[in-house]
Amino acid sequence: MATFTKVLLSGSSQGKAIKIAATTSGSNGTTLHATGTSSSIIDELWLYAYNSSSSAVVLTIQWGGITAVDNEYKLSIPATSGLTLVVPGLILTGDGTTASTTRAYAGTTNVITISGYVNRIS
Repeated sequence: MATFTKVLLSGSSQGKAIKIAATTSGSNGTTLHATGTSSSIIDELWLYAYNSSSSAVVLTIQWGGITAVDNEYKLSIPATSGLTLVVPGLILTGDGTTASTTRAYAGTTNVITISGYVNRIS
């Protein structure tokens, strides 16, 4: 039988929102979460974005990699919109030796924050 454990995003400090400072792709994206290295432990991520800007901002989520199109999701986050669901329980695992990392960057620096949690399934 599987065990579910709710854990903090690894990029968060004490469960606080993660400010997206990065505005470029590649390994420069702000780290949101890294899975463990095991391929048999599944991390189910729930991520919510808040935009404090007075304009909509494009947010890019890098899902387990940094290659455009293959690993990136782009979303427009409305101005001062409250929490917008940006990752609805999608899953990631490590590959047996390396963790999978989720990162983000935005069209404007320091106006988007990401909050959320991980359901770790083992």
